Amino acid sequence: MHQLTLAEIARGLADKKFSSEELTKVLLARIAQLDPQLNSFISLTEDLALTQAKAADARRANGESGALLGAPIAHKDLFCTQGIRTSCGSKMLDNFKAPYDATVVAKLAAAGAVTLGKTNMDEFAMGSANESSYYGAVKNPWNLEHVPGGSSGGSAAAVAARLLPAATGTDTGGSIRQPAALTNLTGLKPTYGRVSRWGMIAYASSLDQGGPMARTAEDCAIMLQGMAGFDPNDSTSIDEPVPDYSASLNGSLQGLRIGVPKEYFSAGLDPRIAELIHNSVKELEKLGAVIKEISLPNMQHAIPAYYVIAPAEASSNLSRFDGVRFGYRCEDPKNLEDLYKRSRGEGFGPEVQRRIMVGAYALSAGYYDAYYLKAQKIRRLIKNDFMAAFNEVDIILGPTTPNPAWKLGAKNSDPVAAYLEDVYTITANLAGLPGLSMPAGFVDGLPVGVQLLAPYFQEGRLLNVAHQYQLNTDWHTRTPTGF
Repeated sequence: MHQLTLAEIARGLADKKFSSEELTKVLLARIAQLDPQLNSFISLTEDLALTQAKAADARRANGESGALLGAPIAHKDLFCTQGIRTSCGSKMLDNFKAPYDATVVAKLAAAGAVTLGKTNMDEFAMGSANESSYYGAVKNPWNLEHVPGGSSGGSAAAVAARLLPAATGTDTGGSIRQPAALTNLTGLKPTYGRVSRWGMIAYASSLDQGGPMARTAEDCAIMLQGMAGFDPNDSTSIDEPVPDYSASLNGSLQGLRIGVPKEYFSAGLDPRIAELIHNSVKELEKLGAVIKEISLPNMQHAIPAYYVIAPAEASSNLSRFDGVRFGYRCEDPKNLEDLYKRSRGEGFGPEVQRRIMVGAYALSAGYYDAYYLKAQKIRRLIKNDFMAAFNEVDIILGPTTPNPAWKLGAKNSDPVAAYLEDVYTITANLAGLPGLSMPAGFVDGLPVGVQLLAPYFQEGRLLNVAHQYQLNTDWHTRTPTGF
């Protein structure tokens, strides 16, 4: 049962081959057996899962149907879940039980999805390796000595190891697509505003976006269908009709114009990954796509712009964690200043502290114009590059990451080296565009992803291209040894 995709689970439940309760018990037992090797979960919710599974079975018995009805999933541990610890991977929120469900959690629960637990993540979603979590690093199931990527590394590792068929993630600078690439999954970052951020603990509010992680594009379409839609509780949510993502999967790619930016193939890209990307291009050409070289001239400025904007927003968002209202509080504070200093100093890990300090500096009176304002101007130039490119092509294709997964601890002493792993993904967040990573092969036994970017609200087109590619390749079907 653990090898079934979401689509196969939906068919199996509809045909009464097994019940949601049976499937849930199998997967909970598998998590208990295998997750100690991976550390992909922070909290398991066995009682909730079995209650939801029984309810889903009862709904099916009463004639209801739906692709997510009775399907087991997990949530990245920054989506608020009522009465369940929502830690954000941090000591700061280790004791926090959310008093309400995030909109994404509520929507998926209403569709009948079964929540098995909350997955491990980089602390407050800050990281590219899932090594900054208060609960310890997550291991990559393809090689337990390597990172799974971050910040949604727990969701990625759990799905890749067949502990469950799909999970939610969030993407601020590549945190769905990068771990999807490093663990052989399909991961989708929707258009900014397509999925509600209400109840999703913020890192950088103008960049964060929730999305699905699964083994296939078909499964991501099912998940996105349950997650997307306007939310009046979220002022950044966009009131745009949600199409039937599964219905567009089988469209022909004949005549599809795919742009390949020349800037993607620079000295920083592993040549073996470059070869796999070119192989993917050839595969899509066979399916009728037309390939064109394009340019994104301001891409070189993306990393410095991102690492000013994201920490600036983080320093503002994380100021609420002060030891006063909720979360971690230091013992025996001498006065209010001591309470603030020690609660934050003890509650936040080093990577979070580093980004808060960078952000506070960039927003300070003497440096706002020099750093933050300039970064926002570069952001606009990057968006303009994409708008110009999409006048010529329908999709942009390139690598998701410059390298395969690195060894645990290899970049801990050099944060900038880890930041550079996001070079291909952060531009989509700066511009608010939808992006998808799909499996494209292996380097030294470690997975490699190819990234697709599309114009606003064209998630269906991304899923269509990925699905057609997956019908003609088998990379996404490979399973890590031992799982």
